[in-house]
Amino acid sequence: MKEAVLGKTYELSLVIAPDKLSQELNTQYRNKTYTPNVLSFPIDKKHGEIFLNLKQARREHKEREESYEYFVALLFIHGCLHLKGMPHGSTMEKQEARLLAKFAITNTYERK
Repeated sequence: MKEAVLGKTYELSLVIAPDKLSQELNTQYRNKTYTPNVLSFPIDKKHGEIFLNLKQARREHKEREESYEYFVALLFIHGCLHLKGMPHGSTMEKQEARLLAKFAITNTYERK
């Protein structure tokens, strides 16, 4: 997935971040106090970091009516698109949907 968005030569660090670290980074770099599910930090054009908070993803996926696996894949793609410089909006959402389909990642969420 990383290569499909960022290319083969892009060096990406992926950190599975706990709540405390995610919130601290969000406060320090974005001046936001909530616990995020994903944060992206471009270092330069060929290097970047994604901090993925799996606990937060676990808390959020049901309210979004998305399976956990689907939501985590979406967050990873979302983070990669931010590293590429893409802002939130319909263009990003279309790219997310295209990439999820490309990798045959489907939402298997079932309401209970």
